[in-house]
Amino acid sequence: MRKLLTIFFTSSITLLMIWALFATLQQTAVPTAQAALPPNHPVLTPNGLPATAVLSATTLLDFFQPGTQPNHITDTIDSPQQCLGCHSGYSGQINQPAEYEPWTGWAGSMMAQAGRDPLFFAALDIANADAAFAGDFCLRCHMPRGWLNGRSTPSDGSAMLTEDQEGIECEVCHRLVDPDHTPENPDRDLTVLAAITSPVTFAGNASFVIDTADYRRGPFDVVADNGLDPHNPFAGAFDTLVSPYHQDSALCGTCHDISNPVFTWDEPSQSYVLNDMDQPFTDTTAMFPVERTYSEWFLSEFNTPQGVELPQFGGNKSSVSTCQDCHMRNVTGVGGAFFGNPTNSPVRDDLPLHDLTGANNWVPQIIPQHPVFSATFNANQARLDALNAGIDRATAMLQNAAELDVALTGTQLVVTITNNSGHKLPTGYIEGRRMWLQVEAYDANGALIYSSGAYDTATGTLTEDADLQLYEAKHGLSADLAAQLGLPAGESFHFILNNEILQDNRIPPRGYEYVAFEASGAAPYTNGLPDPTRYADGQYWDTTTYTLPAEPELVIVRLLHQVASREYIEFLRDQSPFLGNPDSNGQILYALWEANGRSQPTIMTQKAVGLETYLPLVQK
Repeated sequence: MRKLLTIFFTSSITLLMIWALFATLQQTAVPTAQAALPPNHPVLTPNGLPATAVLSATTLLDFFQPGTQPNHITDTIDSPQQCLGCHSGYSGQINQPAEYEPWTGWAGSMMAQAGRDPLFFAALDIANADAAFAGDFCLRCHMPRGWLNGRSTPSDGSAMLTEDQEGIECEVCHRLVDPDHTPENPDRDLTVLAAITSPVTFAGNASFVIDTADYRRGPFDVVADNGLDPHNPFAGAFDTLVSPYHQDSALCGTCHDISNPVFTWDEPSQSYVLNDMDQPFTDTTAMFPVERTYSEWFLSEFNTPQGVELPQFGGNKSSVSTCQDCHMRNVTGVGGAFFGNPTNSPVRDDLPLHDLTGANNWVPQIIPQHPVFSATFNANQARLDALNAGIDRATAMLQNAAELDVALTGTQLVVTITNNSGHKLPTGYIEGRRMWLQVEAYDANGALIYSSGAYDTATGTLTEDADLQLYEAKHGLSADLAAQLGLPAGESFHFILNNEILQDNRIPPRGYEYVAFEASGAAPYTNGLPDPTRYADGQYWDTTTYTLPAEPELVIVRLLHQVASREYIEFLRDQSPFLGNPDSNGQILYALWEANGRSQPTIMTQKAVGLETYLPLVQK
């Protein structure tokens, strides 16, 4: 039960609080019975299994991860709407950008859209059809509030409520407890950790520990800053605790190092094989690596006390080290306001911008058009404005992530891409995201004499010419597993079934060393094998040489990034267990893809060599 308030206030303060609470409720009322999926979306069978599950023997135990479990919290995790009153809507009074408000910055992020991402739901349908109960593994990261409250059954998300759509919500992060306790952490953490029956010993797989009671945490001493604790008693919470963990990259690693618990490395066969069914397996070092963003950072030069001098990322910091330094850059501003009055709150020059910006600048474009998820934005211009601002920040992040050097000598064109990010470029789960070089050479008459990496925006098709330099990872199914499952062997988007890495030529970060990356499951791969020769130790760039058919007058080189390829979008449509149903997530996503530029690539950076008269550059 929520702790009862025991402090009494003067009548004027009490009236003010009642007025503010009433105003907040009026602004944020949402229907609590509405499920997260489209009204006519086909549902799983009553026991939570798709009728056509390939791995029908898997159970919830196969996807079990340590840490806090469903229905174990005692104090409800408040909806983000409860934070809106003090953490948004006040910037106009102090002349700071609205996105500096923690709530407003968060509202425009993909973290806030994790539970209304149309691409996620299309992939979720296929995961559930591929392995029974697989969706529970996905929902714990994308909709943790609903997962903690036991709404991940059935595993298609149909039991999730409208407020669960808010994805990675404020209190989910601000009640996280460092699973590796140190003296700098709050003493309260020891009490929480002592009650955990399955301790967390690694960062990843959404294995988190959350305070069961409403003790909120952050990196700052809010009592010292404000002269009182704004959460206790104003928000009905317990004391707000100072937590160094909230400036630790390991917190981000919770959901940004993912391994498939169904497959384990088998030394004799030198392959990933299926575990015994209905058995929990929690050794992430032996699981199939799905994504390794946190490990890539952990093994990089960024993970040092001095960090790396890259002022374009850090806001008020010229050097960046942690995930938060880049993805929650420091700004100068006010982080909260008591009942709309920011004058009692301190101005900080280390205020973390809660935008949590990554590279996804396409999915936020389609969410306001979704048949269900659009409701959040249709009647709320502020939410739509925040979302659009988040798109702009993601685009800027992409444009800062790489440098491009171009040298032309006769017919020889040499192009070098330098990775400025703290992880591989690109990083994350493969799901159709990719980066490539687009090269165009023109003669003195303006005629195109050479092209590589051409992209047709009308069809979403990338021309895979002989010289194409494409950076991506590809996973797939081994011949043995494919025969066992009755599926084609080789390259595959069936992420819950994939047991092979076929290719990974993504550019590593500063500090790359092959042996360490290989040991963590993040090695480069070529033709299905780890490739120690693809990048030399210490290399965080890649160079490509092109031989042009004739000496050009002008060469234009672009580095492009795409959130989702046509192949992946078509896979999510065609492999849906509900193929042909217009209300299926795969079909809805495909229609949104067609209507919104087919995930048009973003120009990360571009260079021209030759005649200036052809500028400005335009995307072909």
